[in-house]
Amino acid sequence: ISSPVVQEVISGGQAQITGQFSVDEAKQLVQRLNAGALPVPIKLISQESVGASLGKISLEQSLKAGLIGILAVVLFMFLYYRLSGFLAIVALLIYAAIVLAIFKLIPVTLTLAGITGFILSIGMAVDANILIFERMKEELKQGKSFGSAVDDGFSRAWSSIRDSNASSLITCAILYWLGTSIIKGFALTLAIGILVSMLSAIFITRQFLKLFKGTKLENYERLWR
Repeated sequence: ISSPVVQEVISGGQAQITGQFSVDEAKQLVQRLNAGALPVPIKLISQESVGASLGKISLEQSLKAGLIGILAVVLFMFLYYRLSGFLAIVALLIYAAIVLAIFKLIPVTLTLAGITGFILSIGMAVDANILIFERMKEELKQGKSFGSAVDDGFSRAWSSIRDSNASSLITCAILYWLGTSIIKGFALTLAIGILVSMLSAIFITRQFLKLFKGTKLENYERLWR
C-alpha cells in the first residue's frame, strides 16, 4: 500500500505519513490503510495434504519399464549371440557402472528424463555390439581365423558406430543448448552414455573377445556364429 521511511521513534501508537500527495491520493491512501486495518480474521475452511504420489508412481513405473527392457535385451543377446552375447552383457554391466560413477562425480541429478536418457544410451551401446558381432560372423563365414575375424569385425564396424554416435551427439548438443532444464537433463545423460558406450564397445568388449584367442573355445564355431 505504502512504503514510508521511519524518521523518528513511534510513540503512543500513532504515526504520520508525510509526502507530496494530492488530496485525492491522500484520501485513497487513507481508505486503503483503513481497509487493511479492518478486523477480518482468516477462517480455515478446509485443509488437504497432497504428497508426491504421482511422481513416485511415475518413477517406479519408469524404473520397472527400464528393468524389463534391459532384461529382454540381455536375454536376446545371450540366446542369439551365445558367448559373444554373454561377453557383451558383462561389458554392459561395466559400462553402466562407469556411467553411474560419472553421474556421481559431475554430479548429475537423475530425473525421469535423465533416467530415460541413460536407458536409451544402454540401447545404443547394445547396437554397437550387435554391429561388431555381425561383422565378426561374416568374417568367420569367409573362413578367417578367430583373431582375424575379431580385428576385422571391429575395424569394419567402427565407421558405422562412429557416424551414428556422432549424429546422436550433435542432436544432444542442440537439445542441451536450446532445451528446457528437463530436456537438458535428458541430453546430458544421453551424451555421457553415448561417449562411454563407444569406449565400452571398442575397448572392453574387444579385450574380452581377445581373451579367447588361442584357446580351444575359439574353434567352437557355434559359440560365435
